[in-house]
Amino acid sequence: MKAHDGMYIGGAWRPAAGRDRIEVVNPADETVIAAVPAGTAEDVDAAVRAARAAFPGWAATAPAERAALIGALRDALAARKGEIAETITAELGSPLGFSEMVHVGAPLAVASSYAELGASYSFEERLGNSTVLLEPVGVVGAITPWNYPLHQVVAKVAPALAAGCTLVLKPAEDTPLTAQLFAEAVHEAGIPAGVFNLVTGTGPVAGQALAAHEGVDLVSFTGSTAVGRQIGATAGAAIKRVALELGGKSANVILPGADLAKAVATGVGHVMNNTGQSCNALTRMLVHRDQYEEAVSLAAAAVANYPAGDPTDPATRLGPVINAKQHERVRGFIAKGIEEGARLVAGGPDAPSERGYFVAPTVFADVTPDMTIAQEEIFGPVLSILAYEDEEDALRIANGTVYGLGGAVWAADEETAVAFARRMDTGQVDINGGRFNVLAPFGGYKQSGVGRELGPHGLTEYLQTKSLQF
Repeated sequence: MKAHDGMYIGGAWRPAAGRDRIEVVNPADETVIAAVPAGTAEDVDAAVRAARAAFPGWAATAPAERAALIGALRDALAARKGEIAETITAELGSPLGFSEMVHVGAPLAVASSYAELGASYSFEERLGNSTVLLEPVGVVGAITPWNYPLHQVVAKVAPALAAGCTLVLKPAEDTPLTAQLFAEAVHEAGIPAGVFNLVTGTGPVAGQALAAHEGVDLVSFTGSTAVGRQIGATAGAAIKRVALELGGKSANVILPGADLAKAVATGVGHVMNNTGQSCNALTRMLVHRDQYEEAVSLAAAAVANYPAGDPTDPATRLGPVINAKQHERVRGFIAKGIEEGARLVAGGPDAPSERGYFVAPTVFADVTPDMTIAQEEIFGPVLSILAYEDEEDALRIANGTVYGLGGAVWAADEETAVAFARRMDTGQVDINGGRFNVLAPFGGYKQSGVGRELGPHGLTEYLQTKSLQF
């Protein structure tokens, strides 16, 4: 694709207010593949004004008509599935097969779910002598991360559109090309001018301007807990709503009696997928002491199936991390693990390639709950295996971080796994390898965020209530 030299505002591509540019770098070979405008507060203001002007008409549009346009958007994205997948691979470094199946496949499923839900959702209900109306919040400022550049956009835009909101999107500066393709699809779908607007730029400039803009009614942000805290403070000072999907340090708890080989192999795959760059990656594997060494051996064998390589090669299962800063950060965490006494079972801090931001898939054993690698979000292909004595000890370790986004429990039977999962302080738990569900709410406890995405719970984030008494 050819990068747009402008912003998508009010239904058209407009020149940026300033001349600064953001270079887009392919993390697999470190080459510059494109450049996009670095938006300013002036660009953000123009986009918010366009969204504000379009809001009354879009909010008054029948829900079924809004839903039909979401379906048209899904179709426009599906028609360009190959191009989008190749773009994601080029700017994120995700293996092409994973880009096609997950990075494009999942958001298409999410868009389909909102095309259906938007048409069937009841936007009013009767309670006693009152009618409660569910109305759109208004203008949404959506700030999305680079790790799932299309999915995170669709997970915010689709429910906001279904609710009757208008939006301004500020995508991550590392992956703006996918967002530009999305804007093209919005235009092709016939979504009215101003309903969706795109401003590329950096977080400290464009992102901050969007979060602080008085014309924005709700800020929906996905990213690090540190930045989420800043956005929450900015929005809170203006008494505007926020939806924050932040960091994670998810536990994969394998209880005695579970299928150990399957649990370990699945857990390793969960960490290695997307090169460990998932907020809910199961980076802490908890195993009973009696099965600990067997689990360590199984993990070392499983990780050998994920050598880092060229993401355009169909055989590659592990691409690079996103950029030079993240490359050094992840390798620094690996070095810290060694320094603090964890046993390196596979991988290590040495880069497996002279060119590209590749990290060796890494497994640590003899990890204790207080170690840095067991507490902090690494966001790379690094797995820590911890031993526990009994279920109470496992629960203490699983809940013993500031995060609570994802998790998994494996047990001999579903009842045992569910009983343990009910006691975990986390927003989503996979039971014996449970599959992704586009209708299930996704979001965190504790410092993993505020609010939920996906399904009807995700739709309600963009609605506010009004009651009429009779």
